[in-house]
Amino acid sequence: MTPHDLGVLFDELADAGTPTRFHLDRPFDLAPSGPGTTATEWTVPELALLVRETAGALAAAGAGPGERVAIVKANHWDYDLIACAAVRAGAVPVKLSGHLPPEALRVLLDRCAPRVLVTDREVLGRDPAADLAGTARTTVVLGPAGDLPPGTVHLDDLSGHPDPGPHPRDDDAPLVVVHTSGTTGVPKLVSHTTRTLIHHLARFETKPVPRIGLRRDDTLFNASSYAHGRTICWTAVAPVRAPRHITLDSRGLPETTDLLLRAHPPTVVEALPARYVRLRPLTRRLDNPFRDVRTYISTYDAVHPPVVRSYLRATSHRNPLWMQGWGQSETGPLTFAFHTRRSVARAADGTATTVRDLGRPVPLKTRLRAVDPATFQPVPAGTPGLILCRTKALAPDYPGERERWTAKRHGEWWNTGDIGTIARDGSVRLLDREVDHLPGFSCLRAEDMLEDLLPEALECVVLARPDAAPLPVVVTEDGTLDPASWKRAAEGLPALDEPVVVGWDEVPRTGTGKVRRAPLLERLTGSTETCGTGRWT
Repeated sequence: MTPHDLGVLFDELADAGTPTRFHLDRPFDLAPSGPGTTATEWTVPELALLVRETAGALAAAGAGPGERVAIVKANHWDYDLIACAAVRAGAVPVKLSGHLPPEALRVLLDRCAPRVLVTDREVLGRDPAADLAGTARTTVVLGPAGDLPPGTVHLDDLSGHPDPGPHPRDDDAPLVVVHTSGTTGVPKLVSHTTRTLIHHLARFETKPVPRIGLRRDDTLFNASSYAHGRTICWTAVAPVRAPRHITLDSRGLPETTDLLLRAHPPTVVEALPARYVRLRPLTRRLDNPFRDVRTYISTYDAVHPPVVRSYLRATSHRNPLWMQGWGQSETGPLTFAFHTRRSVARAADGTATTVRDLGRPVPLKTRLRAVDPATFQPVPAGTPGLILCRTKALAPDYPGERERWTAKRHGEWWNTGDIGTIARDGSVRLLDREVDHLPGFSCLRAEDMLEDLLPEALECVVLARPDAAPLPVVVTEDGTLDPASWKRAAEGLPALDEPVVVGWDEVPRTGTGKVRRAPLLERLTGSTETCGTGRWT
């Protein structure tokens, strides 16, 4: 099957008799006070009706062809259902993470200038001075009915309006606006079209690839940040493959996720790297809920060897795979790497394992080259350089920041802002973001090695500094670390400063769980000065 237009996706799946059942860790925010108040199980026809009803409500709020509908709320898959409804009404959904600080949200809302803002009381009340509701002509509030902030309307008050769609649009017209993770500051808005998102990204994923493609008897578990670009593409693909069950986790809490997983044990798992880290204790149980998994999928950020190893060991499947995708909001996936139990096994001599190999470019879809950051001339195979890519899936614009977009284009090539090496066989090894890169040293590789040598670490972050040794930050469950453990782990590694040991919640993160390195560096050292130029962040 091929991916459908987002505005008619669930209608066409319902017409085709798609039997997939959807299971939630909590009810949708989109249906807070009607029949769906406590619903955590949905069928395709029920989702189709919900999208049509939401499209009617958005149209009544003023969302029409070409208008923008900003969505910023608590994390849940209904981000994408609201986006589908906006597309159905002819509008352009703009998905913004509710995890962003109010000042960053205000900047992004001003750049996208929405006709309608769909949000919740928590987002609006976080910093009233930011006046987020003032960025749109109509602000629609989700959640329980009750007193509303001034100048807003509750979703229930817009119910009952007729379905306005579907509204077809040109393949090269804006379809959806998402944003980058924002690890280095205010995120960039990224505009995708039907051609880039549906024709090039989603259609590629619907191909029946042996071993990793979804099957009709699969149970798919997804734990993501639903405000980001990956999930809108996933939504256009996963239901089309019609697995038996799709289970969606919005919170990533081990105690509640465990119940969700046990109710419908997954055969395929896709999750944020940070979610894999937080749910890792579940893999250590004798009756762990990952016993039937044949494929794990990870995107957004690096996952370190001990985490990969834990999940591959947890399943009873004979030859499970871990698929690591590397790409960006602007490009979609650029490479895929596959890890097995053997490839991430501990070395016999006890040396640390790394998983910095990103695999090869997506066949027939992507070309990569490494260039000197100063001259942009190609560097020899295996030499660190700035990674450029060519892909037909490249989004066409940064809304509100056209000059920034232009600065990252070099003829037909797009600057990823990452430093890495490309071997003679085309395989890619990632070293660091350019803004964080210290020549002759890789923070990411050092993090891999430290995590492999520190079993008590939930995560290790290494921060490069221009005039001092790299600063290691070790994240543990209780914020403590035995000095003897650190001494053993640091032996044989490049010179590092004494570690800072913190708990998980002490690390500033993006909505996808990525570490915000600049704020962390400033918090620990009082400086945000890094080793790179930051010209292409």
